[in-house]
Amino acid sequence: MIEVVGVASDAYMAREMIKKLNPDVLTLDVEMPRMTGLEFLERLMRLRPMPVVMFSSVTQQGSDNAVRALALGAVDVLPKPIAGMTQDALEKLVSRVRTASRVRRDASPAPFPQDEPALETAQFGRWNGKVVLIGASTGGVAAVETVLRRMPNTCPPIVISQHMPESFLVSFARRLDDLLPQHVQLARDGTEVEAGQIYLAPGGAEHTGIRRAGRKIQIASIAAPKRNGHIPSVDELFMSGVETAENVVAVILTGLGKDGADGMAQLKRNGSVCIGQDEDTSVVYGMPRSAAELGILDAQLPLPQIAQAICTACDAARRN
Repeated sequence: MIEVVGVASDAYMAREMIKKLNPDVLTLDVEMPRMTGLEFLERLMRLRPMPVVMFSSVTQQGSDNAVRALALGAVDVLPKPIAGMTQDALEKLVSRVRTASRVRRDASPAPFPQDEPALETAQFGRWNGKVVLIGASTGGVAAVETVLRRMPNTCPPIVISQHMPESFLVSFARRLDDLLPQHVQLARDGTEVEAGQIYLAPGGAEHTGIRRAGRKIQIASIAAPKRNGHIPSVDELFMSGVETAENVVAVILTGLGKDGADGMAQLKRNGSVCIGQDEDTSVVYGMPRSAAELGILDAQLPLPQIAQAICTACDAARRN
């Protein structure tokens, strides 16, 4: 059962009603009078973090506003039907709100760039040839950005599987490429992975993985049905690396469910370094918990420490 405890016509009214009613979940439009939904979301996440579902005609799939909202800490974004509410749209909204209600209210929000004037870049020497595979779901946009912003310019190659619709992933790749000094691109079949490059699974009809090609490692498109309900799937990404597991560092970040745990277990058995996000900094401690319960994590760390752990595992000058 879901109870609507209040309706606000603008952000200022919403602020007072949140203080008074303390709702479990907030649905928020992008277009509002006096202050936009994105401006309000940023202030809210700074001062009173809580689960937020963006519901707006502006947040159509593929829009930069949708990805911006997720980066600011929204749990989910859902397009509002232009022709008006339908039963299907209402059921989807109810489902997203229920999912958002399971998010930890006290999870440490991802820091904003202006809050980190002394942001520390991870120390990294000479690349040892390892490829980094990262999987994330709910809360993952902000978490992925937090990890990547700490990576050095010449970081090891990174392949990311983030649960999002295909068109959202296009906007996410563009946002990361604008935000980071490294080159960020959608992963394409046959591309040789290189240091200083970040590859984001594009979703759509195929999963993304890696494969060995002689002495090189390439991006591989994987034609397979949804796994754990997702394309792209973290399990598919991780399982693709088993052939070259000794050259893989696998990282599992915040997310609902268990996608990635089984694939990470296969990597661990074959010699990969496996890192998980800790409970205190996970928006949803589902995917990292599933991996931790299998006993396969070499380290379970707060989000700000994961970049350095990756670089240490990928540094030829250090013993791993």
